[in-house]
Amino acid sequence: MYAVIETGGKQYRVQEGMVFEHELLDGAGVGQAVQFDKVLLVAKDEDVKIGTPYVEGAVVKGEIQEQGRGEKIIVYKYKSKKGYRRKQGHRQSFMATKITAIES
Repeated sequence: MYAVIETGGKQYRVQEGMVFEHELLDGAGVGQAVQFDKVLLVAKDEDVKIGTPYVEGAVVKGEIQEQGRGEKIIVYKYKSKKGYRRKQGHRQSFMATKITAIES
């Protein structure tokens, strides 16, 4: 059984027991239970439910395992022969959530 959920403006394919990384959720911390109610698709064997846009009554439950920041990326802007150089770094914050149940 798997589901496609939407969180943080992105879509994720999730299954029970898997851990996936996503954008930070407001007011949530490590060890807390979370619910994702924006479920786009639920599939169990041959039975597939597709939402318009969301599947009614479907909820994906999970528990936050980790909160951190990803690898650093370097943003470098440069214009030749003009003396223009800008260097900036960025680390994206993330949460890792373990899926405990898919209910439809």
